[in-house]
Amino acid sequence: MNAALPQTGATLMPSPQHDGQMQHTLRQPIRSVGTGLHTGACIELRLSPAPENTGIVFRRTDMALPPITARYDAVVDTRLSTVLGHGTNPPQAERIATVEHLMAALSGCGIDNVFIDVNGPEIPVFDGSAAEFVFLLECAGITQQAAARRNIYIRQTVRVEDGEAFAELSPTTQSGLSIDISIDFPAAAIGQQRYGAQVDAALFRRHLCTARTFVLQSEIDHLHSVGLARGGSLDNAIVVNGDNVLNPAGLRHADEFVRHKVLDAIGDLYLAGGMIHGHFRGHKSGHTLNNRLLRKLFANQENWRTTRPGTRTRLPQIKAA
Repeated sequence: MNAALPQTGATLMPSPQHDGQMQHTLRQPIRSVGTGLHTGACIELRLSPAPENTGIVFRRTDMALPPITARYDAVVDTRLSTVLGHGTNPPQAERIATVEHLMAALSGCGIDNVFIDVNGPEIPVFDGSAAEFVFLLECAGITQQAAARRNIYIRQTVRVEDGEAFAELSPTTQSGLSIDISIDFPAAAIGQQRYGAQVDAALFRRHLCTARTFVLQSEIDHLHSVGLARGGSLDNAIVVNGDNVLNPAGLRHADEFVRHKVLDAIGDLYLAGGMIHGHFRGHKSGHTLNNRLLRKLFANQENWRTTRPGTRTRLPQIKAA
């Protein structure tokens, strides 16, 4: 944890995501078709503009399921992906899984309001990264709306732990979200990696959105035995066996594994219901700790402060940790 942070985003200009001002939605609807990572089913995805203050709303078009607003308290499972649903333990068929890569793209592109229609129990995996979601959003176009964005400012440090693993959010005097994540895997092809940067739209597009999900070869047989990863392949995930990456084309980045963990964290944190302004730090963290962190954050009003939609405000005073 003593390695110097890379200066990846140091020279990039601030993006609309961090201007702290207006909400954005899509200019027009767009659709695509892809494979579900766990079901292996062909799934249609449609993204549509939504009015101001709508938020990010998921809708199942294949069943009479009420819409699900993308929030931390709608997360019902985090074991293999971030899964949304109603209630505490909805049936598997009534859930929407693998939302984190799409949520990361929406956050990275600064989208506040959108309807997401899907005709199956999970979001298509595409190539295992957020790049194709970013492509869809850019093809649809992004338009500014008249209402102010909901910004969430961290006022005091909040931390959750699980053995050596931890995740925390702390205050910062700089507007926007900064992230510092480290990982440590026994597989030699992954090993120890760390990535830290101030996140903005340019950084997200250039350095993070193309990082793919990964899995150990030893885990694949187990996933198949419990009916999962039916749609997984070398086309949508990095597969690692010891010191070998089994994908013929290799890695997109030398540190693609930790970059994907950063991507996941951006998507999970966007379930806060607004743009977080603070510093996220994690070690061996994942979907479960990310969700626990948001639940702990919002359990105490002293931990955070927000600007309400339709208002403008200066950066609030930070309460000492």
